[in-house]
Amino acid sequence: MISFAASISRPNFMRKVYLDSAATTQMRPEVIEKMTEVMQLSYGNPSSTHAYGRSAKSYIENARKTVAKYLNVTASEIVFTSGGTEADNLALNSAVRDLGVKRIITSKIEHHAVLYTVNQLQQCYDIEVEYVNLKDCGSIDLDHLVTLMQSSDEKTLVSLMHVNNEVGNILDLQKVGELCHQNGALFHSDTVQSIGHYEIDLQNTPVDFTAVSAHKFHGPKGVGFAYVRKNSGLKPLIFGGEQERGYRAGTESVHNIVGLAEALQISYDNLATEKPYTEGLKTYFMEQLEKEIPGVKFNGGCSNLVDSTYTLVNVCLPVSNDKAAMLLFQLDLNGIACSKGSACQSGSDKGSHVLNAILSEEDLNKPSVRFSFSSFNTKEELDYVVGVLKQFTEN
Repeated sequence: MISFAASISRPNFMRKVYLDSAATTQMRPEVIEKMTEVMQLSYGNPSSTHAYGRSAKSYIENARKTVAKYLNVTASEIVFTSGGTEADNLALNSAVRDLGVKRIITSKIEHHAVLYTVNQLQQCYDIEVEYVNLKDCGSIDLDHLVTLMQSSDEKTLVSLMHVNNEVGNILDLQKVGELCHQNGALFHSDTVQSIGHYEIDLQNTPVDFTAVSAHKFHGPKGVGFAYVRKNSGLKPLIFGGEQERGYRAGTESVHNIVGLAEALQISYDNLATEKPYTEGLKTYFMEQLEKEIPGVKFNGGCSNLVDSTYTLVNVCLPVSNDKAAMLLFQLDLNGIACSKGSACQSGSDKGSHVLNAILSEEDLNKPSVRFSFSSFNTKEELDYVVGVLKQFTEN
């Protein structure tokens, strides 16, 4: 069932618009219903051998098979985690600690789950870290990537995200994976912003490890998974028990895992209708912004619907520096939820590391806001947001 915002009624006195789905998404009612069922009926420990435990275990393994089916991998290659951050840490830490990786190539616009982990590995293991050049729009310079891979004989891992969480640029997973394997490098990709929004055949995509979070595709928070290609040699990050085939100790969160699989299944089953609907919202929003706010810019490659995701747009507004600090506050006062960057760095006064890497000094002094969409949004909501932004820029 498709959950479009048109079916949601709100009191006339209440104007709330949620445009921060890149941070987290609204859970689907069907997911909540399925999770509630599991919490009520299957509360056994999945590691227990009695009927209660076997029931809980069957829920987990059925969920694993569902995930594997939609990504065209074997169930044994899916490792449930607490989310994308843990999945990133699992792949990066084990690659260095257990697989002999001495060198990591990444970019300066990765999620901090990758960048901070790489920095920690550099301090603890004295690995070499290289950063691939970025083009003006923030896309990866593939020629420079090849040059970096060919500049050393050390065992190398390349870590580049599929869809950038702030500006939406899409990496060509197939092309980068082929380049990595041609040059003897392992390939890890943070796919948190793409799984559930794009059909990805991981079996036939040359990527060794990926990271996924359920709450990015209308599932629950606190659960995700790592795709670990079979026979990779990856070792656990968390020790204690033999759960998740020894990859991840700790009693599994059964209801969350079931919720993840339910959300993923609904997302992919409805992708043919929800994707064009959401893409239409993004296109409409950009058109209205350009019409109503002269001088508006779109950061990175987000205005290109081929090279960027249909789920978000990062907007640079023609506002003086002294007004910029008040923008998000004013939007919030008007019931509009959006973000100046990754939700994980909310409250930081350092600004966006992504925009710092790709914008001119002039544009960095203007306010940039990320608006991210889902099929729960409507054009009426976008008209309201454009009106608020227009009023703010004119006053």
